[in-house]
Amino acid sequence: MQRYLAKRILHAFVVIYVVATVVFVAVRSIPGDPARLMLGGDADPQALAAVRQELGLNQPIYVQYIRWLGELVQGDFGDSIHTQQSVITMLIDVAEPTLSIALLGMVIAICIAVPAGIISAIHRYSPEDYIATLISFFGISMPGFWIGILLILGVGTRFEAIPSFGYVPLSDGIVPWFKHILLPAIAVGLPYGGILMRMTRSSMLEVLNEDYMRTARAKGLSPRLVLFKHGFQNALMPVVTIAGILLAVVLGGVVAVEIVFGIQGLGRLLISSINRRDFPVVQGTVIIISFVFVFMNLVVDMLYTVINPKIKYGGSE
Repeated sequence: MQRYLAKRILHAFVVIYVVATVVFVAVRSIPGDPARLMLGGDADPQALAAVRQELGLNQPIYVQYIRWLGELVQGDFGDSIHTQQSVITMLIDVAEPTLSIALLGMVIAICIAVPAGIISAIHRYSPEDYIATLISFFGISMPGFWIGILLILGVGTRFEAIPSFGYVPLSDGIVPWFKHILLPAIAVGLPYGGILMRMTRSSMLEVLNEDYMRTARAKGLSPRLVLFKHGFQNALMPVVTIAGILLAVVLGGVVAVEIVFGIQGLGRLLISSINRRDFPVVQGTVIIISFVFVFMNLVVDMLYTVINPKIKYGGSE
């Protein structure tokens, strides 16, 4: 296990390095001059040259890359070209709303999708199965921002107790924080809940037809024990895999939802930074998101051993 963890962590650093390098090159390939965006289209050439020199944009691309990589290794993401503020500080300021919406959205998705998927699989081709399948297809088909608009029109405008705009930090109280992220979290969670429901149903149907399930029922074991101990535990593996990946994907899906609900999070910061050619902020944001992807894959692998202790990781896998 220790060798496996060491190998996975090494792979994680390699992936993050590759992503960081690709982003470094990509953002500098976008048409537009950050100095001109800061000073305006009719700026004096000498002023533009001075700003480029101050920001280090007049140096060769490989010099900029080496300098940036050295700062990154030290945990320094640099400063924003637009605000001169530390990128890490900016990311910390906007990370809370994005993570809050994403985590609550996944909790909502799991709480709805897993029970619905189990019921749908047990009662295959029944009215319950058709209803759950229809709802899941609606969830998958509707993007999060569209669900958010419907929630604002149907809930936010009718119930003043549930805000439909802005964000309140957790430090201001759990209740106001929860009220402000409830609708955005539902908008984010429903589409991914549909995906999880379909995966849970398919996985459960496959397990229910296995020979060991028939053997367990033939032994006279409790139907509940057969379903959850022998069935759901084995069906949970692919569901956990998808849930872990989706949690990382949700961070990308939060972007449009944040705009609909007027919340300043990672997504809006990334979009505005791309428009302003704010290279350090774009690079820092993408690196953080890629880190979440890699970290969630590692967590999913570790959860496998918790769900099924028979799984062993070794150096020859």
